[in-house]
Amino acid sequence: QVQLVESGGGLVQAGGSLRLSCAVSGSIFKLNAVGWYRQAPGKQRELVALFTSGSSTYYADSVKGRFTISRDNANNTVYLQMNSLKPEDTAVYYCNSQRLRIVSWGQGTQVTVSS
Repeated sequence: QVQLVESGGGLVQAGGSLRLSCAVSGSIFKLNAVGWYRQAPGKQRELVALFTSGSSTYYADSVKGRFTISRDNANNTVYLQMNSLKPEDTAVYYCNSQRLRIVSWGQGTQVTVSS
């Protein structure tokens, strides 16, 4: 089981920025996919941004042009740079990894954007 530890959440005003970090136990290269999901109160968990095997990236339409996913392979860390934050970005953000049929989740980090 891959261990994922998120950090970097917090409270920010609309228009501000935050960077989330996800420390991955083991090598990122062994993963089929790694990325970020979020869940707002009363809503389903949704995909935000993802690296797939081969380092292709996917972004939800709602964050395209504002969020950037990146990775530090040497330190097995995945980042989510979030700019131009909006109140509707408020959610718990979860790091996710997939390897073969095993899906792993971090504990989540709260992001709150005030208007």
